[in-house]
Amino acid sequence: MTVSDFILQRVHAWGIRRIYGYPGDGINGLMGAFDRLDGAMDFIQVRHEEMAAFMATADAKYTGEVACCLATSGPGAIHLLNGLYDAKMDHRPVVAIVGQAATTAIGGAYQQEVDLVSLFKDVASEYVYQISSPAAARHIVDRAFRIAHATRSVTCIIVPKDIQEMDAVEHPPHAANMLQSGIGYSVPVVVPAEVDLRAAAEILNAGERVAMLIGAGTFGAVDEVMAVADRLQAGVAKALLGKAALPDDLPYVTGTLGLLGTEPSSDLMTSCDTLFMIGTTYPYAQFLPKEGQARGVQIDLDGKNLSMRFANEVNLIGDSALTLQALLPLLVQKTNPAWRQRIAEKREHWDRITAARAEDTAEPLNPQKVFTELSKRLPDNCILSGDAGTSTNWSARDLQMRRGMKFSLSGSLATMGPAVPYAIAAKFCFPDRVAIGMTGDGAMQMNGNAELLTIAKYWQRWSDPRLIILVLNNRDLNQVTWEMRIESGDPKFDASQQLPDFPYAKYAESIGLKGIRVDRPEDVGAAWDAALSADRPVVYEAYTDPNVAMIPPHISFEQARNLTKALVKGDPDEMRVIGQSVKSLLSGIFAHEVKP
Repeated sequence: MTVSDFILQRVHAWGIRRIYGYPGDGINGLMGAFDRLDGAMDFIQVRHEEMAAFMATADAKYTGEVACCLATSGPGAIHLLNGLYDAKMDHRPVVAIVGQAATTAIGGAYQQEVDLVSLFKDVASEYVYQISSPAAARHIVDRAFRIAHATRSVTCIIVPKDIQEMDAVEHPPHAANMLQSGIGYSVPVVVPAEVDLRAAAEILNAGERVAMLIGAGTFGAVDEVMAVADRLQAGVAKALLGKAALPDDLPYVTGTLGLLGTEPSSDLMTSCDTLFMIGTTYPYAQFLPKEGQARGVQIDLDGKNLSMRFANEVNLIGDSALTLQALLPLLVQKTNPAWRQRIAEKREHWDRITAARAEDTAEPLNPQKVFTELSKRLPDNCILSGDAGTSTNWSARDLQMRRGMKFSLSGSLATMGPAVPYAIAAKFCFPDRVAIGMTGDGAMQMNGNAELLTIAKYWQRWSDPRLIILVLNNRDLNQVTWEMRIESGDPKFDASQQLPDFPYAKYAESIGLKGIRVDRPEDVGAAWDAALSADRPVVYEAYTDPNVAMIPPHISFEQARNLTKALVKGDPDEMRVIGQSVKSLLSGIFAHEVKP
């Protein structure tokens, strides 16, 4: 048995059943060991190492377990970084295994030699070590996986090329300078002290207008969140990573919060007298209540995340579900229905605005309609992935989650490109469920087109072949275009913002997938029906208008001023931007006047 054989068998013993990666001569020993596993663990071949890291991150997000990726030395290892930072910043446990130059060559400026310990020291700050002898392989693998579990973080194992081929030392001798590590990790029960629970209950019981903000830390705590919300008669807003944490069909759920969020969520924050944050590190403090407006309570499993965005009076370290279970008996049932009635009315108004704006005409297609029509048709237990861009804006605001669905994206890093690899990982984790990745043409051209080949390679293995990639083809790096206009007051700069047109649907057909292209509003719904009933993966290409603005919940004077400045300076799409913005504003006004 070689060290490579031992490493992979040890990784398997830690529960890993698939590794996302790309081969290279710096990991030839590990590749040979994979072949000798006889199918006990899958090697999922991607088109680029960054995609391997994205898929491992998505695997960890969708399953809640540790995931693993593998890359060769030097350039392959470097390529992993962006996807691994996605995992680090969203607190997901991923173990990266990377090759390295032979120990006999390290320090000699050898081909592909990179100081990998230094390179990974930030992204894998909890644990990154190089295996320098066969006897060290056991404890380095064990510690990497245990620490990833315990800290919900990225760890890294570096394996020099010559070490991979050496004879394994399965049982290091009982001697000085030797370690005999073990396998296994049990999740601890973490609940705050009784005195802290009572202090939190006192604040929550005193509040007359309680707002809850929940994040990904509440996955697995749906019943507890609902019970506490009912006891407090609270409204519930969601951070984007927590979009699937609570069903949107509950009348007191106001949707996502922030510039991409809903008007009811904004109103919830500006009108509450008590804020209860659970399992979220929501980053944008400007959308939370102003200091002094509301009292605060927060629950998080990691004490480092407490009182980071809002000055809470009571901070509870604990698991969301267990802490809410312990807190519930201390909460007094609120009986005044006025606060919740206000929330429900705001939600009804907002739903009418959304429906009205989706029907606004555009040239050629309003992107919002693509998402509202999808929302009506989302299959039970589907798994959704988003990207960074306007596709995420629309999905965050317009897709209505039901219980059992999953949704994720690059939350804190907000990098372009994860929607397609996330959707692929979802199918490996849950091959019997429908996966839908939603992206823009910028991210699709950056890396999504290449990963369609990965879909083409593997889709026939999945028990349900339905995987849909939605591409908003607007020929524009649209999110940045709007940010330039609204944040900086600068007009669209064609040299940086215009994208070449590309036939995404035709390309999908050329590699054996199904392609659907839509550019008329009357075809949107039927196209979704066709995609969801297809016998193979589908690329749904929506040929949309880049000048349809996503209107913020409340337009600030500065935002309006900056947009005016951008248009006055000579934006190439000036008249179309004005026309579409007027339509959206009028739709909102008329929708408010229509009674349910």
